[in-house]
Amino acid sequence: MTKPTVLVILAEGFEEIEAFAPVDLLRRAEIEVTTASLNENCHATGRSTITAHADVALSRVQGKLFDLLFLPGGAGVKNLRADPRVLEVVRQHHAAGRWLAAICAAPTVLNDCGLLNGKRYTAHFSVANELPAILSAERIVTDGKITTSRGAGTAVEFGLHLVALLTSQAKSIEIGKAICL
Repeated sequence: MTKPTVLVILAEGFEEIEAFAPVDLLRRAEIEVTTASLNENCHATGRSTITAHADVALSRVQGKLFDLLFLPGGAGVKNLRADPRVLEVVRQHHAAGRWLAAICAAPTVLNDCGLLNGKRYTAHFSVANELPAILSAERIVTDGKITTSRGAGTAVEFGLHLVALLTSQAKSIEIGKAICL
């Protein structure tokens, strides 16, 4: 059986908790996670000035499909939204019927691609003016192949939810117990 694959796009200003907690949990589940930076030097500095060395530059994986595309939130979402390559990758994954996951402000990227129309979703309260149908009381919402979450405080729960989507609920529970959740 092949391992599920995940692409995580890191932009300057990404929210570290929202990126690293899910990546850690997905890798604990033996899911193949590839982190990609928008920069060719494979670095991205988060909102708390933690610099990540991504596995690859986004340009190296353009056109490749993953089982799940994950967009962390934070102030860096403005850089995701401004990069046409990101919007194209989102559209390609959606067209291929792959999972899309976004946390915090990142659901705005999905909205920019027209993917939230008629969908149930949540996001950080700071983007509620752009996402009028936001389910602000929900921590995680899955509608079809789109999963969204509210923010840094939901990152561990969100990561375990992604593990369950790609493997099984039993694996998610096992990992949750291992980290004393």
